[in-house]
Amino acid sequence: MKKALLLNTVNPRIGGLLIRGKKGTAKSTAVRSLAALLPEVSVLQGCPYSCPPEARQGLCQWCESGNNDNPPVSHQVRIVDLPVGASEDRLVGSLDIEQAIKSGTKSFEPGLIAAAHRGILYIDEVNLLNDHLVDVLLDASAMGRNYVEREGISVSHAAEFILVGTMNPEEGEGDLRPQLLDRFGLAVEVDGIMPSEERREVVRRRMAYESDPFSFMDQWQEEEGRERERLLQSRQLLGQVTVSEDILGLITDICAEYQVDGLRGDIVMYKTASTIAAYDGRTEVDVEDVREAALMALLHRQRRQPFQQPHLVTEQLDNMLEEYQNQSRNREAEDNSSSNRDHNEDESDPSDLGDDEQESDPDSGSGPQDQWFETGDPYNIQSILLPPPDRRERPSSGRRATTVSGSSAGRYVRARIPQGTVSDLALDATLRAAAPYQERRRESTGVDAESRLVIEPWDVREKVRETKTGSLILFVVDASGSMGAQRRMVAVKGAVLSLLLDAYQRRDRVALISFRGTGADLLLPSTNSVDLAQLYLQEMPTGGRTPLSKGLYLALETLETERLKDRNVLPLVVVLSDGRANVSMDGGNTQAVEEARGFASIFDDKGMTSVVIDTELDFIKLQMAKPLAEAMAARYLKLEDLRGDSLADAVRNELPSATGGADTSPDTSDGAANEMRRLYDSLG
Repeated sequence: MKKALLLNTVNPRIGGLLIRGKKGTAKSTAVRSLAALLPEVSVLQGCPYSCPPEARQGLCQWCESGNNDNPPVSHQVRIVDLPVGASEDRLVGSLDIEQAIKSGTKSFEPGLIAAAHRGILYIDEVNLLNDHLVDVLLDASAMGRNYVEREGISVSHAAEFILVGTMNPEEGEGDLRPQLLDRFGLAVEVDGIMPSEERREVVRRRMAYESDPFSFMDQWQEEEGRERERLLQSRQLLGQVTVSEDILGLITDICAEYQVDGLRGDIVMYKTASTIAAYDGRTEVDVEDVREAALMALLHRQRRQPFQQPHLVTEQLDNMLEEYQNQSRNREAEDNSSSNRDHNEDESDPSDLGDDEQESDPDSGSGPQDQWFETGDPYNIQSILLPPPDRRERPSSGRRATTVSGSSAGRYVRARIPQGTVSDLALDATLRAAAPYQERRRESTGVDAESRLVIEPWDVREKVRETKTGSLILFVVDASGSMGAQRRMVAVKGAVLSLLLDAYQRRDRVALISFRGTGADLLLPSTNSVDLAQLYLQEMPTGGRTPLSKGLYLALETLETERLKDRNVLPLVVVLSDGRANVSMDGGNTQAVEEARGFASIFDDKGMTSVVIDTELDFIKLQMAKPLAEAMAARYLKLEDLRGDSLADAVRNELPSATGGADTSPDTSDGAANEMRRLYDSLG
């Protein structure tokens, strides 16, 4: 992580850095510490664009051509924090309202991108940032300029900054889209696991800093000075670094071998390898530079399947580099002694291959699992995404639905001309629309310039708010002992994994409930991280009796909690069981089946969309899950029918309408169902 940060300071054209890691791995600390390490920059005093004295942009009064009254000053490299909730106006800049009101002229008020020029733009939890803002940022970072065309303003200014984003994959959306990941030059994975001695050293330094910060900083002043001087020398040497045609061929071969889409990976590897050589004080790139560059440039660009963690297969890379070195040695041998060429080839290659064959003899073996079953192979299914109600808008995106809220709830993203009565006034946009005309309106109305603003009805703007209302898919999985017969749990886990793959593509939220023995457990609360769901699915044990009632009750309780958090949540309950309930709520086994069906009828009463997948694979089938589906008003499917179009047809028939509920409702007026509803109300 530290090496990647330093390389970006030597050569900002690498394109920034994405740091992935769990909490407590010093991601933010490292980025903020970088500013004190870098050499100071010379800027025109007061210039919001951080213009250097020798390259004035002429966009403000401080750096206009001919204005020599403003002396340059030196200050530390600026770190600009981009809040997750920042608006586009704050990021790229917008109309200067104060200037427009005073003089009626349209002038540009620079945003955070302008403030980060010649500095560092830092985004903590970049995976939580709006995708549109991330795209704008990466465009400005790649081009080195920020183009603003809005509100009658057309401005472009230099935007050369080091873009650094950090993220914790366990939080928020889990990950960025691949096309956005590719726009970051380098990416590193930070692991917080350290040996005991290193942990002790971290604690010692932290305590030393807290007890006497100034003495601690003085202690490292000399070493920081040496590193600062090394960075300056590396910048000067960078232009002299050369990359041979053989090394260029190696870089492109590696990217082709890893099936990297596009050419950005090749270009970033070239720049990174050259920067590594300059940082080490060399003017020629070697094989080790390429290897180190590949580890940072390809981590987030290699193709990977859903649920596959970002991890670069270094064995494949090492084999390619070793083959390149062998070929280089052979060419050198041919050049030095053409007469002994055949002898050299016979002596070198067979021995190397023999050593490799002797060393690569992995011992792989694993014992059978008695209570944990592996996950079956996933297969293609049709989408089970629930569309939002008709009253909300939805873009044509494959991601979790980002909808335009019809109320004052949600995040304010932009403003628009009102469509009917204004219920959510966008004051900032209204002022920007009215500001350029204040001087003229005051003259025509005779209003005192110091007393009030003149706002006409056509100036009014209303807020557009976005909320994320993707489906919540709640898996209720039977993990009792009957699921171990004929290894049914393998097929069940494979079915859930297939559904998770679909949720991954749609960015839906998922939750996982397992019931076995005498109780039910919420293994995974509602989350965007389907990687965690897949992990808990793998570790889910099997055995014991079948407390189906407790599993359904916990599902109802979980959905009620989610609706308290978000009233627009669109739940889909997927129950995977054979329906053979034998444990009731009080722990007995009498009336367990009737009790479970009574709880199932509550899903129908509440208009919850559900699907029951019968996991029974025995030759003689009791089909006890079918009455359960009828009580829930759920679509009934057999496990073998889950593939292909069966699930798509099932879910399409069970999608909630704008008024909620399914098309058909079974008769739930029997006494057992009413008793279960009363029991549920008393418990909840």
